[in-house]
Amino acid sequence: MKKCSSAALRAAFPHTIPVLTGFTFLGLAYGILLAAHGFGPLWALATSLFVFAGSMQYFALGLLALPFDPVSVFLLTLTVNARHLFYGISMLEPLRSLKKPHPYLIFAMCDETFSLYCSAKEPEGVDREAFLLWIAALNQFYWVAASTAGGLIGSVLTFNTAGFDFVLTALFVVIFLGQWKDRPHRIPALAGLGSTTLCLMLFGAQDFLIPAMGLILMVLLLLRRPLEARRKGGEAP
Repeated sequence: MKKCSSAALRAAFPHTIPVLTGFTFLGLAYGILLAAHGFGPLWALATSLFVFAGSMQYFALGLLALPFDPVSVFLLTLTVNARHLFYGISMLEPLRSLKKPHPYLIFAMCDETFSLYCSAKEPEGVDREAFLLWIAALNQFYWVAASTAGGLIGSVLTFNTAGFDFVLTALFVVIFLGQWKDRPHRIPALAGLGSTTLCLMLFGAQDFLIPAMGLILMVLLLLRRPLEARRKGGEAP
């Protein structure tokens, strides 16, 4: 079992290197911003370890200074992280081959880990569940380590943090461009881009996220058969 786990770790690590690069800057920025709001590195460690929701952690920076309002926090969290409902639905089939559902695979499925769940393939002879667990664990370790380091830096040094939160937007753009380059047929990407743009125009910047996710799901369901036919024909959609 130990040998199997070490082989899965060696196989998983190269796939997570891009996430390591992105999470280093994102985590450092989050920890520094958290310190700028008056919260020490232990807060960065705890939130990254037990919450582990990068975009929501950034949103929570502003909420920490407001009066306690659990209903508003719940609704905001649901809105910001509603995309994970669709992630979970899309992962039902890929994870069906596992012997049993693994709670940590569900908890640790952030955007970047979800992307690797879908695209990374374990080498022959490597247990798939161990491979996926190492991908999830490595990605969370990168985030926890970087955000804690950022909290330590922010508690020692003081400087202007304006614009630091833009790193999250930059990471999503990089992920999108990576998916765009890796696939010769870009129908899913175009469906997501078009649906999001339409919902942004119709519902505004504050309320477009959930309608956009629903529209993307409907479009992809309608296109499912043509995409599967293209894939079976040897062409990646």
